[in-house]
Amino acid sequence: MSGHHHHGHRRGLRARVTHVLRPHSHEAHDKVDSALESSAEGMRALWISVAGLGLTTVLQALVVAVSGSVALLGDTLHNAADALTAVPLAVAFLAGRRPPTRRYTYGYGRAEDLAGIVIVVAIAASAIGAGYAAVQRLAHPQPVSHLGAVALAGLVGFVGNELVARYRIRVGRRIGSAALVADGLHARTDGFTSLAVLLGAGGVSLGWAWADPVIGLVITAAILLVLRQAAREIWRRLMDAIDPALVERAETVLADTPGVLGVGQVRLRWVGHRLRAECDVVVDPGLDVVAAHKIAVDAEHGLMHALPRLAGAAVHTDPQPRDGIDHHAALTGHR
Repeated sequence: MSGHHHHGHRRGLRARVTHVLRPHSHEAHDKVDSALESSAEGMRALWISVAGLGLTTVLQALVVAVSGSVALLGDTLHNAADALTAVPLAVAFLAGRRPPTRRYTYGYGRAEDLAGIVIVVAIAASAIGAGYAAVQRLAHPQPVSHLGAVALAGLVGFVGNELVARYRIRVGRRIGSAALVADGLHARTDGFTSLAVLLGAGGVSLGWAWADPVIGLVITAAILLVLRQAAREIWRRLMDAIDPALVERAETVLADTPGVLGVGQVRLRWVGHRLRAECDVVVDPGLDVVAAHKIAVDAEHGLMHALPRLAGAAVHTDPQPRDGIDHHAALTGHR
């Protein structure tokens, strides 16, 4: 059984009236429309953030041309490279719009997780680059001119990247895209790099020639922490990890469904930014097929209200064991 749900469980008279006038749909074209809406929101977030990073890069490039700051040049190139991470995400969102096929029966939502791997690699490259630049600067100090302009450009880079990071992370979490969240974390690492330029310029202005490379090493450590967070999120998604609270919520909904005598195994997994469920429930063995099916449909309906971004649920009804009869005896040797 399958369906989709595009809003949380709202209570009250207004919610009940809205549900009657616009109930949940179980049609395939409506599920595709919901996926398209999520992908479209992700694409919009992607291009808006790219525009923001592009503006930040242009402003920093102008200061580089005036000051000749190598550190700021590196940060500018880093911000420009961050915009390129939009490419794998855009490909993933477009691929996710394709309907399921006989070979890819769950669709192409996993493309977002593959894009997330690319982004994690980009964050790792950022950490390596920042660390290498800091070590090189310690070994070979370089003078920096127009410190005020350089500091201002570093501040612009930090603010621009942080705004983009927050926007990507917020939208990514709203639509359930781990890849977009990881890309937001990547933008945050770029902000740290820009902040290093600002603080380094301040230290140099005080006569501390070592300030810029030392702060660069500190920022490298911060980038590694962000890398760990992004890698963990993508790893969990690839391994079908799920928030245990969602499983508990699903079990509660199933147990509260009229006609359900017990709850068996509950499996949840992400496919792109949509959630899939497979559940076993125990029902009275005296029920006919139609009555048992109705219980399964009611259970799926309840899950759609309780679980955000649920694309569909397969609810299997098991008859309650009686007189020692094992209704799964034929499968014993296959488990």
